[in-house]
Amino acid sequence: QVQLVESGGGLVQAGDSLRLSCAASGRTFSNYAMGWFRQAPGKEREFVAYISRRGSLTNYADSVKGRFTISRDNNRDTVYLQMNSLKPEDTAEYYCAASSRLLPGPEGPYEYWGQGTQVTVSS
Repeated sequence: QVQLVESGGGLVQAGDSLRLSCAASGRTFSNYAMGWFRQAPGKEREFVAYISRRGSLTNYADSVKGRFTISRDNNRDTVYLQMNSLKPEDTAEYYCAASSRLLPGPEGPYEYWGQGTQVTVSS
């Protein structure tokens, strides 16, 4: 089992920045690729970003490309999502997820999920 705990969400204004963190425990963190997903009210969950086990490969949804950066610190068992130039349409619950696949990408599967952290961007 892998336990994931997100933090760092909050209420910000358009144009502001936030950094989300996701702390992992339970198994060897570097054995898992990590992803960030989000779900806005009334919408389906969508892929945001993904990072490979060692951090050498990343992938982003087109909607966040150039504004968001995913990174990881395998010494701290933590994955981050730096979000810059936030827009109201970024408002959502953000979830981190872990996949035992070598290169899960947006499709996964991701076996473990955190409980989410809310990000609200006001205009």
